[in-house]
Amino acid sequence: MTELDYKENDNVGEDTLNTIHDAFRFNRWVYQAIKPHCKGKVLEVGSGIGNISTFFLNDGVPVMLTDIRKSYCEKLERTFRDEASLLGTRVMDLADAQFDEKFSDQLNTYDTVFALNVVEHIFDDSRAINNCYKLLKEDGHLVILVPSYQLLFNNFDTELGHYRRYTKSSLSKLFLDNNFEIIHRQYFNFVGIPGWFVSGKLQRNSNIPENQMKLFDYLVPLSKVVDSLLFNAIGLSTIVVGRKKKADRRE
Repeated sequence: MTELDYKENDNVGEDTLNTIHDAFRFNRWVYQAIKPHCKGKVLEVGSGIGNISTFFLNDGVPVMLTDIRKSYCEKLERTFRDEASLLGTRVMDLADAQFDEKFSDQLNTYDTVFALNVVEHIFDDSRAINNCYKLLKEDGHLVILVPSYQLLFNNFDTELGHYRRYTKSSLSKLFLDNNFEIIHRQYFNFVGIPGWFVSGKLQRNSNIPENQMKLFDYLVPLSKVVDSLLFNAIGLSTIVVGRKKKADRRE
């Protein structure tokens, strides 16, 4: 699947989001992992159908929801329009060549920008990180979660339109190349690795089976303990948090 196909046709992605939507324990765990690094006025890149957005809004966090697809933004607006802390919804493409012009009113605006399972879909991932930089105020935080380890690249990745998977080092380099200071990095969800490998590599499923997601959601308490025991040294996902450098510290 090309980047253009991903933008225009997201049947597999939408099915995956719907499957994950009902995994409340898992979604809450993801939220708990990133929330300590989020502050102030927030913009979410790639909100999808709002699986993580709902936790921010329930906690009264002022958040702008964005997605590359108009249909998702319309659904987000319908779902969350009565939430007092919703700043709005907007179609946004981090790879847009006219990003500065189209989103001039959003630049240097947010205390936090986060993107969960988004950057791996973008061919020019450095441009994506750089455009996130532009959205942030000085000292603002960028929180990125992406899939880990190219060795695990399988049929799921292909069907979902992923270009690559990452390590802490490779993702951190993107941050450093775009003038961020790294303030936190970790792996996340070790227990998910065997299921991802078996289901995507061996069984060659094109999307996450609902029964497998339900089982994994049930096992989240165990997964949290395992990650803690391993000190987040290995996991199915990679999380990096960076701080936008102040202007007087820029090289």
